[in-house]
Amino acid sequence: MVSNTVVIIPTYNEKENITTIIEAIYSQEKEFDILVVDDDSPDGTSAIVEKLQEKYFGKLYIETRKEKSGLGTAYIHGFKWALAKGYEYIIQMDADFSHNPKDLIRLYESCTKDGADLSVGSRYSVGVNVVNWPMPRVLLSYFASKYVQFITGIPIHDTTAGFVCWSRKALETIRLDKIKFVGYAFQIEMKYKAWKRNLTIKEVSVIFTDRTKGESKMSSGIIHEALFGVIRMRLKRLPK
Repeated sequence: MVSNTVVIIPTYNEKENITTIIEAIYSQEKEFDILVVDDDSPDGTSAIVEKLQEKYFGKLYIETRKEKSGLGTAYIHGFKWALAKGYEYIIQMDADFSHNPKDLIRLYESCTKDGADLSVGSRYSVGVNVVNWPMPRVLLSYFASKYVQFITGIPIHDTTAGFVCWSRKALETIRLDKIKFVGYAFQIEMKYKAWKRNLTIKEVSVIFTDRTKGESKMSSGIIHEALFGVIRMRLKRLPK
């Protein structure tokens, strides 16, 4: 372990992006370690990372899972790995440059300097900061977050954001084995449980840019899980 912070990147068929995103993270002024959690990508993503480990020995790690099991389980796997390794801060981000590596330090400092237990890279805390999305998708995402706020009462503008810095304290407070959702709703459930445990949450305004390489992993099933999952969280109450 070189850094006190690890960036977790879940991957499935990201060979077009993985080298450039890793190099972009290592070009930042703060040192970050990286953990790639790959769901046995048939395009050879894991082999690319393994080759890069020779260049970034002791800073770049990979966990290859046997099958595509969902975004949420990939992050839970990564969170448990990071906690076991002793990291103080764990950042989740996508491989496709929708999350700008230049914002990593801002998220980190929101926790280390501003006292947040978790900081959220927010598209909607100051206006609507989304680039290259068609308007129907922008509206779907924006109103999905508003819908979650309305149903749950959670005071976060971007409840579905996937760019988040977690402190060790936050992840240890949330019972990771009790997380129920594996898709889009995973992002909501984690923030909801953090809020219910009175953890300090801060939003950092970021610009989200849609991928230019590779294919989106969004599906109707993921959206369905998010829409109906929040009702379950609010009315039936998920296990704490």
